[in-house]
Amino acid sequence: MKILVLGAGAVGGYFGGRLVEKGEDVTFLVREARQKQLTEHGLVINSVHGDVKLQPKTILAGEAVIPFDLILFATKSYHFHNAIEAIKPYIGDQTLILPLLNGYQHFDQLKEMFGQEKILGGLCFVEATLNENGEVVQTSPTHQLSFGELKGGTSVRVEAIREVFSGTKTVFHLSENIVQDIWHKYLFITTLSGITTLMRSAIGPIREEGETFIEQLFEETATIMRAVGAPIADGIERKHMETVRKQSYTMKSSMLRDMEKSYPTEADHIQGYLLQLAEQHRVQAPLLTLVYRNLRVYEKNN
Repeated sequence: MKILVLGAGAVGGYFGGRLVEKGEDVTFLVREARQKQLTEHGLVINSVHGDVKLQPKTILAGEAVIPFDLILFATKSYHFHNAIEAIKPYIGDQTLILPLLNGYQHFDQLKEMFGQEKILGGLCFVEATLNENGEVVQTSPTHQLSFGELKGGTSVRVEAIREVFSGTKTVFHLSENIVQDIWHKYLFITTLSGITTLMRSAIGPIREEGETFIEQLFEETATIMRAVGAPIADGIERKHMETVRKQSYTMKSSMLRDMEKSYPTEADHIQGYLLQLAEQHRVQAPLLTLVYRNLRVYEKNN
């Protein structure tokens, strides 16, 4: 199976790199500066699950190659539209697209652009970042990528992908209810990124000051999701709070890490989209609004 990974940042570099490490046929679609970096220094993964240095195949947008069987769409939402244009030449009749973006809005856009039958559901949980040398630094026990059919269940094509993904040093999970999984993660990441960016802190000190605000933000966000018919489970807020309590003291959301580097954030794609839904369904969301306004002010100042 020929796999194209869009981007070789923290997420694409980590999961794509683990596939390269296994010996799968993986190519990274990258910008010129990142290609130069990878050519000269390799793709370096420093991880609690094992370090590795690889020499991956790379291409630049527009380079002529035959279509790929699977495209891992591992990019930030603010690069989304440019990324769509970049992958168009590499999509054939049988190509499948597996997006790993946070949130949900992008699925409708991908279906409209490429057709519903080409789009799989996907998400990942991994605490990873690029350091100043362009190395992937992965720091927590959790490193899972989930994928599946948006209609639910299983199929010959996702079973084939599971076989390709097996035997790596990370966790690839075939989900038969991926849409619910995506919304559950959306709830979690909206709250975790919201609280850590608002407080400009890792989760430990925030918990010490009291968990009520975190719980309220979970409940408010879940109320919006239920209002739009998202298939989230009863009691998922409590389950997510249990996860927050178990996280390491120094755990930071990727959005907070981006802020610390003065990078753009995905505020519009994550919190902003939910606030649009809240307005459409007349759901009051004062805490989420506060989180979003804080992020918007940060964007204006950077």
